[in-house]
Amino acid sequence: MARPRTPIGTFGEIHVERIHDGRARALTRFRDYDGQLRRVQATADTPKAAERKLKEMLAERTEQKVGQGDLTCASSFRHLVDVWLADLDLEDALAPSTRALYERNMRQLVLPAFEHYALREVSVRKVDQFIKTLAKTKSYSMAKQARTVLSLAFGLAVRYDAMRENPVRDTARLRRPPAQAMSLTIEQVEEIRRAVRGWRRGSGVPGPPPDGQLEQIIEVMLGTSARIGEVLAIRKCDVDVTRSPATVRLCGTIVSPAGRPTHRQSHPKTMKSTRTVSVPSFTAEVLRARLVAIASEAPDHLIFFSRNGTPLTTNNIRRRLRAVLEEAGIEGVTPHSFRRTVATVLDRAAGADLAAEMLGHTSSKITKEHYIEADEKVNPVTAEILEALAPHWSDGEG
Repeated sequence: MARPRTPIGTFGEIHVERIHDGRARALTRFRDYDGQLRRVQATADTPKAAERKLKEMLAERTEQKVGQGDLTCASSFRHLVDVWLADLDLEDALAPSTRALYERNMRQLVLPAFEHYALREVSVRKVDQFIKTLAKTKSYSMAKQARTVLSLAFGLAVRYDAMRENPVRDTARLRRPPAQAMSLTIEQVEEIRRAVRGWRRGSGVPGPPPDGQLEQIIEVMLGTSARIGEVLAIRKCDVDVTRSPATVRLCGTIVSPAGRPTHRQSHPKTMKSTRTVSVPSFTAEVLRARLVAIASEAPDHLIFFSRNGTPLTTNNIRRRLRAVLEEAGIEGVTPHSFRRTVATVLDRAAGADLAAEMLGHTSSKITKEHYIEADEKVNPVTAEILEALAPHWSDGEG
């Protein structure tokens, strides 16, 4: 039966002996990272000093060999980040927006906390405390995003043999704080419409008035449930107002990758989000007006666009909406609020499955957890059913 081999990076028993000049020599056999056993020795004035020196040599030899290629356990965390980002680009498996988000989260949330550590100094405790502190001082969402990029980067370090284990794996589970999706009431929607229609249109306001696209974009969001990027990516050929009801095909999104121009991506946030939705009359009216405005343009021309004919950026629309609502004293409303409102209205009328289908979700679980506002009202039919428990007293009984 074959004898099990000594694990790579380990050494056998240390022997100490005196040599001819009276000094001490410590020696052992070390299984190197090419699988070969090699004799390693160190000399010093005393046996203890020789043994200590030998162990230091072995530790240094292990550190030099643990990492292969661009990374070792002595590499800095900052160097790991550079190698990890280069590896993401080499794989080219992420959408540009996701790649940009990962880099931003790594550089802004994580790197300041770990950049001065060598990889061998990063422990489960350090990572665990960092994530918990971030969740407490910032938000659950930031902590979750930081945990994701840390796990991906350390996973690469493990694959490069620069770390033996991924320290994120054994950190405590993040606990999502209780939260409820908040949709807008009909009254709030009308208040937002009035604020947007009246913004910078009064007498004495300097500069040209708004071009009217913001209020039109809101109507399309309310009629389609689409994300802001999906609305801005709608083309002339995606709209059919000859049908009743009119339809819109949501099959792209607007992205703004770092260092590259804003452009239309040929699929929504996920490939499964592509869908054709029927829209209400108020949305169809807006789309007809936009089609008239671009009647002479090619079929692939965007419905919404800048004064220069380029795609509108999602950040620009968010900033403009925020400025309008702040001026009107309306707080807590983002483009996603309209998406939640659509989900809640559909759920109340026809159930969560239809809401999920409209929003482009593969199941209603995500829709229920993040988009549909909880309904505190119990179906009033319960009152009728519970009449069966009414007292049946005969005359004269109290």
